[in-house]
Amino acid sequence: MNVQDIVNTVSQQAGLDQPTTEKVVGTIFSVLQHEAEGTSVSSFFAQIPGADALAQQYDVMASGAAASSGGGLLSSLQGALGSVLGEKAGALVNGVAALKASGLDMAQIQQAGEVLIKQAQTAAGPDLTNQVLGQVPGLKSHLGL
Repeated sequence: MNVQDIVNTVSQQAGLDQPTTEKVVGTIFSVLQHEAEGTSVSSFFAQIPGADALAQQYDVMASGAAASSGGGLLSSLQGALGSVLGEKAGALVNGVAALKASGLDMAQIQQAGEVLIKQAQTAAGPDLTNQVLGQVPGLKSHLGL
C-alpha cells in the first residue's frame, strides 16, 4: 500500500475531496517526520512508498508554512511558540494550525486521522505505527485517538 492508496481511502471514508485529503495526510505525516525520532520513523516511512515525499511537500516547518495558514496574529503566535518550544513542539503547533486552516472542523480532522491511522497500521503494521504515534502523544490527542 502506497501513500496514494492511503489518500484515496481517507478521502472516500472521511468524505473529503482529494486535494484536502492530500493536505491532511501530508501534514500529519510531516508532524510525525519532525517529532518522532530514531529508526522507527524511518522504518515507518519506508513501509509506505511516497509518504516521505508527501510529508516534505506539506512540511509544517518550512518557511512560510505558518504564513500560508492564514497569517496575522495566529501565525505570529505559532512562530513564537515554535521558536520557544523548539522544533518538536513547533511542528505539532504548526501542523494542528495547518489542519484547522484547511477548512475542516475538528470532527472531520479526527475522522480523517482515524482512517489514516488505520491505513498506516495496515501498511506499516500496528506495532510500528503505534510506536511512532507513541512518540507524538500531542498529535494523538488532537486526532481524538
